[in-house]
Amino acid sequence: MSNVYYILFALFDLQCLLVMLRAMIHLYGRHTSYNVQKVLWLLDEIGLPYQHSNLGGTFGGLDTDTFGQLNPHRRVPVLTDGPTTVWESHAIIRYLAATYSPAGLWPVEARERAIADQWMEWATNSLMPAFGRLFWGYYRTPETQRNHAAIEATIKELTVLYRTLDDQLDGRAFLVGDALTMADIPAGTSLYRYFEMGLTVERPANVWRWYESLRMRPAYQERVMDPFEELYGRLAY
Repeated sequence: MSNVYYILFALFDLQCLLVMLRAMIHLYGRHTSYNVQKVLWLLDEIGLPYQHSNLGGTFGGLDTDTFGQLNPHRRVPVLTDGPTTVWESHAIIRYLAATYSPAGLWPVEARERAIADQWMEWATNSLMPAFGRLFWGYYRTPETQRNHAAIEATIKELTVLYRTLDDQLDGRAFLVGDALTMADIPAGTSLYRYFEMGLTVERPANVWRWYESLRMRPAYQERVMDPFEELYGRLAY
């Protein structure tokens, strides 16, 4: 029996150690940042314990020597996991998914992972530049300073982009298949502000169904559906 107890205590100590190591995760970046929200959503989706420090924007803190050592570009988000430091939101998403959610948010099969990667890259290179122009040009710009022609042109551009997402989601619950993966995080984070910022925009059927399913997830509710009224008409970070 003593050997059994020894093994049980050893396993208990190992579990405690793993919890302690995971608790070393620390995310830096203001909660109102779209790129920070992506990581917060993923952390909560996986169920990882972590610390979060609001930095950037009205919170400040990016010009300190301490933060400069974490990210020489002085931008958020930044994640530390013990001795590991990762910056750039999609690099952080890939790191967390691969490390803490293999065969879940991180597709193990190379083909599926490539599909997830390509949609993450598409979100970076195509969707988010247009979404960013709309959010800043309409929501964050005071009404008297808005360029309405540019806003309308961007809405048309985004209509085409979200229709592209709609085609990918046809017959799928999520971008890569029947389960949430890292592919859904970047584009999925944009939906709340896109549909809720007060503009009349098209709601493609598959994208809207996807959005409705994301809204049912507690992590999405907590981290992405974060009220953003404080940003209205405010050009300053």
